[in-house]
Amino acid sequence: MPSRPLFIAATAGIVMGLAAAWYFSEKHPPQPPAFSPASNPYPKGIYANGIIESLQDSGENVPIYPEVSGSVLSVGVSEGQVVKKGAPLVMIDPTVQEQIVAQQRAQADAARALLTELKAQPRPEALAVARAQVDAAEASARQLRDQYDKLRRSADMDARSISKEALDTAANALKVAEANLGVAQRQLELTRAGAWSFDVEAQAQNVSALERQYQAASALLGRYTLRAPVDGVVMAVNVAVGGYVSPTGTYRSYTESSGPAVIMSHGNRTLGVRVFVDEILVHRMPAPDQLVAQMQLRGTDRKVPLRFLRIQPYVTPKIELSDERQELVDVRVLPILFTFVVPKDLQVYPGQMVDVYIGASGGG
Repeated sequence: MPSRPLFIAATAGIVMGLAAAWYFSEKHPPQPPAFSPASNPYPKGIYANGIIESLQDSGENVPIYPEVSGSVLSVGVSEGQVVKKGAPLVMIDPTVQEQIVAQQRAQADAARALLTELKAQPRPEALAVARAQVDAAEASARQLRDQYDKLRRSADMDARSISKEALDTAANALKVAEANLGVAQRQLELTRAGAWSFDVEAQAQNVSALERQYQAASALLGRYTLRAPVDGVVMAVNVAVGGYVSPTGTYRSYTESSGPAVIMSHGNRTLGVRVFVDEILVHRMPAPDQLVAQMQLRGTDRKVPLRFLRIQPYVTPKIELSDERQELVDVRVLPILFTFVVPKDLQVYPGQMVDVYIGASGGG
């Protein structure tokens, strides 16, 4: 009969429904949490967010920015590497600056050569020419004087023997020759004196200016190699060969923002924790000499005591949570710095967020 299969199917559906209802109505005990949330260890402790950073005398971690712009030729370090102060980190293409340095060096060398030339004056060749000109002028003057004297004596003996015009012409020629002799003698004195002291001083100043330009260009050329400013550990390298860097840093594709080319720390087992206390909780903070704190690593039950270091006495805007320009941050926080020695069995890194409770010594 056709109704029998329908009856069997309906019965099976009812049985499956009852079984499902029984299964889902059964209460299962909840899974235990993977870790306990941060708890307040102080009777009147206040909570704050913290971030682990390398321990510095001032400031945060050591962000390293280049002073010049260009494409990256090579990266000489890797993350986690221990380096000494002055070690090369990143090499930026210096081709253009090298040509500028070569040009300015050539200009300085040319100016220095001209200064040497001025100081070496007079040249023996120029002095010999000036003396020869004096000798020639003296000879010409003697010849014209002899001619004039002869004409003068002839005119004295017989006025009709020489015309007045010829005598005047000879006298004028003698005056010109004597004037030329005076010019030649003065030219000899000028040549013998050498370069004018003011010309030498002006050229010396020009050499000094060009040498300073060359030194400045050379110093700038050295900036194309980004070097470690301190002994420490390379925490992050944010550039790659072929990438572009500038004094504003390098573009980071993951965060779509600019950041330092390299980040370093002093690399010891003592780290710092920068804690941001909300401004509405600042009045509840104990006195600085009574501050104690404890941090808990997120995702673990591990708690580490902190030692108070200093307060940055300036309330700043809270760190933005995103890179959105329209994000408005109207909460301000007071940064407080603590320090701790990293236990050997604990893995923590600068930049890691932690939960911190702050209390007062002796309770509170």
